[in-house]
Amino acid sequence: MIRSVVKGTGSALPERVVSNAELARTVDTSDEWIVERTGIRTRHIAGEGETTSTLATLAARKALEAAGIDAAEVDLIVLATTTPDRTFPATATTVQAALGCKGIAFDVAAVCSGFIYGIGVADSMLRTGMARTALVIGAETMSRILDWEDRATCVLFGDGAGAVVLAAQDVAEDGPGILVTRLHADGTHNGLLCTDGGPGTTGTSGKVRMKGREVFRHAVVNLAEVLEEVLESAGIPASSIDWVVPHQANARILDATARKLGLPMEKVVVTVDSHANTSAASVPLALDVAVRDGRIRPGDLVMLEAMGGGFTWGASLLRM
Repeated sequence: MIRSVVKGTGSALPERVVSNAELARTVDTSDEWIVERTGIRTRHIAGEGETTSTLATLAARKALEAAGIDAAEVDLIVLATTTPDRTFPATATTVQAALGCKGIAFDVAAVCSGFIYGIGVADSMLRTGMARTALVIGAETMSRILDWEDRATCVLFGDGAGAVVLAAQDVAEDGPGILVTRLHADGTHNGLLCTDGGPGTTGTSGKVRMKGREVFRHAVVNLAEVLEEVLESAGIPASSIDWVVPHQANARILDATARKLGLPMEKVVVTVDSHANTSAASVPLALDVAVRDGRIRPGDLVMLEAMGGGFTWGASLLRM
């Protein structure tokens, strides 16, 4: 059967690291307050010359290097972002030009779930023969749409990018590749996590606004349900999962989701402490970290999951 097989991963982070203590000098907060409620200790913040496309391009180059694949072989780029360089053209085309490849390139906008949506779209295109080799990238410069006087949101986010190279490959039933992806959205809750403006309304990108308690409640329920849905579709028990790579929004959400599935936290890849919430970049960033430090190995069953504003949410099960 034809599956989309992960051939390589890569990530990129801005040079500047901002600690909770540094934020506490300008915002009414403290390291203890942030860590207790979120698990976040530091985050990377983009500086001059660091954009969504530059971070995405660097992550893509690292993924291609890990895969041993030349950029000329890439015929599909799906870039998940809520902070594009410009309203148009798609930031994916900027990355395509920087890499020097041809083919299909477009952005996906599903906020924190964007990378999972990108995986679903790219997997469908690879399996149907529309492309053979894909870069799926999550890249964000969330710092540029934050209200730095709102302690409820500005402490939560960071910037970065992560990428995977997928290749259409004929494999055995128990071989590698993406097994099942499920995506959902419920627009009735779009006001709970959003920006207060946009190019079509205020002429600006707007600033992030969030009703944290409501988001937390929906996140735990929605993520647990979609993970069970994916496992049921794959015919695989939760106990068979080697690793869960979740969206890195909040340490308490990660813990609550793991408990709902009966999974030990030892099976959950956690990077929120050092990266904060990097929106669409968080899942591929965490995946790359765990691949490069040797935790995730060939043959492992890995569950990717995320929920973001919209609400949008989804999960993807793959064998490395």
